[in-house]
Amino acid sequence: MSGMIVPMPLDLDTIRSAPKVLLHDHLDGGLRPATVIELADAKGYADLPTTDPDELAAWFTRGADRKSLELYLEGFRHTVGVMQTAEALERVAYEAAADLAADGVVYAEIRFAPELHIDRGLAMDAVVEAVLAGFDRGMADHPITIGTLVTAMRHAAVSLEIAELAMRHRDAGVVGFDIAGAEAGHPPTRHLDAFQLIHRENSHVTIHAGEAFGLASIWEALQFCGAERLGHGVRIVDDIEVARGDDGEATLGRLAAFVRDRRIPLEMCPTSNVNTGAAPSLAEHPIQLLKDLRFRVTVNTDNRLMSGVSMTSELQAMVETFGWTLADLRWVTINAMKSAFWPFDRRLALINDVIKPGYAALGA
Repeated sequence: MSGMIVPMPLDLDTIRSAPKVLLHDHLDGGLRPATVIELADAKGYADLPTTDPDELAAWFTRGADRKSLELYLEGFRHTVGVMQTAEALERVAYEAAADLAADGVVYAEIRFAPELHIDRGLAMDAVVEAVLAGFDRGMADHPITIGTLVTAMRHAAVSLEIAELAMRHRDAGVVGFDIAGAEAGHPPTRHLDAFQLIHRENSHVTIHAGEAFGLASIWEALQFCGAERLGHGVRIVDDIEVARGDDGEATLGRLAAFVRDRRIPLEMCPTSNVNTGAAPSLAEHPIQLLKDLRFRVTVNTDNRLMSGVSMTSELQAMVETFGWTLADLRWVTINAMKSAFWPFDRRLALINDVIKPGYAALGA
């Protein structure tokens, strides 16, 4: 059959060369260790635990893997600490584009919180402009398309201002709005005015929900805040009952059924979820169950530096843990591209002109 992909052993080079789509990646969680050190030296930031790139990478990963979202987030004070000038922000954005393109990513949505980068006097508009300039240069130099997500911190009280900021830059590359940070005690409904603004402006919303908190967070994100995608969404598994025995038949609760019926994308980040304790191990991560039940599953990195991952390594982990084939990688990649906040005609072009031919060539 023309275009049919046959099962085949997947080595690292094959996975790396496969076209990939990334929907959930934090700019301040994906710096090159050497860049962190160089920016710290240039800006007089003296709080790094080490100035050896390999040791620093290991320090970030070790610190992130403590089974707690709050502890996972501690390392960001160093990356954010060196991202306080327009030059630093543009450099980090450019390098993110270059690194992802080298990893075979053809489309990425990268998110960041402008309010975290104003400690040295930058206006938030200048923060966004610097990041967009870095992405623009990266796209000019590398075969990748990047959409920018502007994020508000859920524990702060400036989400409406951040939403307005996102809309001011929508024609320059900002494709949507997000809230992030510790979920417990900070429900998404605290930011309803921001979400309503985004909806009124006909733009897009993804919300971190169901990572470290339960079904209530997912329900609020969807039914009150109008989330089009769920950042992580791991805890939707709490609304699925799997029968014991050989058939393992699953019964979906009303919320899980709604998520599946509406084809709401799950921005799943397996390694990060293990790091934060949202899943006990890769083998016990609900991604395979959700995939088997045909939820709209996608695979993402979350924070490449903190979790020590790439899109290639995440997909390799799925191959090694669950026996995914090239057809499975193609399926989650097309899921992600269908779910992107990029314009429909350009999404379709990437699927038909880049992703499908890329996988067909690998499977030939």
